[in-house]
Amino acid sequence: MSDELQQIYDQTVDFVSKEVTPNGEEWEKSGKVPREILKKMGPLGMLGLRVPENHGGLGMGPLASATFSEALGSSTFAGFDVTVLVHTDMSGPHLVNSGSDEQLSEWMPGILSGETILSIGVTEPDAGSDVAGIRSSAVKDGDGWRINGTKTFITNAVYGDMTILGARTDPDNKYGISMFLVPSETEGFSVAKKLDKHGWLCSDTAELVLDDVWVPDSQLLGEPHRGFYATMQNFQNERMVLVGMGVGAAQAAIDMTTAYTQERKAFGGKLFDLGAIRQRMAMNQAKVDAARSLMYHAAWLEEQGIDNVKEMSGAKAWGCEVVNEVMYDCLQFHGGSGYMRETPIERMHRDARILTIGGGATEVMLEEVAKRSYSGH
Repeated sequence: MSDELQQIYDQTVDFVSKEVTPNGEEWEKSGKVPREILKKMGPLGMLGLRVPENHGGLGMGPLASATFSEALGSSTFAGFDVTVLVHTDMSGPHLVNSGSDEQLSEWMPGILSGETILSIGVTEPDAGSDVAGIRSSAVKDGDGWRINGTKTFITNAVYGDMTILGARTDPDNKYGISMFLVPSETEGFSVAKKLDKHGWLCSDTAELVLDDVWVPDSQLLGEPHRGFYATMQNFQNERMVLVGMGVGAAQAAIDMTTAYTQERKAFGGKLFDLGAIRQRMAMNQAKVDAARSLMYHAAWLEEQGIDNVKEMSGAKAWGCEVVNEVMYDCLQFHGGSGYMRETPIERMHRDARILTIGGGATEVMLEEVAKRSYSGH
């Protein structure tokens, strides 16, 4: 890790240890990450690692996102982690990659400061990993577009300020989807329901209704009908940071479980002295190290301009399954206390479950690896 990346890691770990970990339980109960916490991150440069320098960011590459996401994971509050990463690495890149200079100048200052919180509106009831299945439509209407449809499982949409939204603009083309910038106060844009989740409790998740939402041409992001390809491009980044935050959390779980089992007395000695526990923890550490290496390798490939879909899909599939295996063992080794809501590992175990589903389910990721690995299939 370069000195610059190490500085990002250390700064982020220090920030979350002081600002997030002591307050996260309160946020879990309220179901909301306070806006003020993102406003504190803005001046530190954390919300603009990948944004070009001429638009106020640091102009860094994929390795910075990988480092940042792993450091966030040390907070042990994945709901906070994903609130930030949806803003910085799942939504923001659409504007960076496809936005005009005018759009970047208008919206980026608020995004970098934490004043304007982003969500990404792609998922629908019948279109999750299958982005081409989007049914929400946008029809040309004068000097703008009229959007109708529904979105679901949209992180940050309850309390956020703008959704980068995908809608079908060419009904005759399976991939004829466009992306739009839709501020939350736009007439016809509404939160139908705040969803009650199994984990990530401090991250707000919404079901959205788009009822004759009209946006001007200036809020079309990129070229018409090219949104599917923009979404596919950014999926690699989304998958990377999900692995990153998972790896960071898994390492934190291993560290806290090792400390617990070295203190907990049973059968005339410390739990950690039992070979069955010590060896399983050693294997868990090896798996996390492997997941981390896969993620950073895939990020490095992207930074070199090398196609990394196979490698990132493999990292997502392996890494997120590993995170769940680690959380299972760590809860197990906490015994009955690990099953109690007052114990961090109980929350971390719940939070990890979504990682094998969101951003590309494990089964979809393995298909991406398979079709790039075996000729003739």
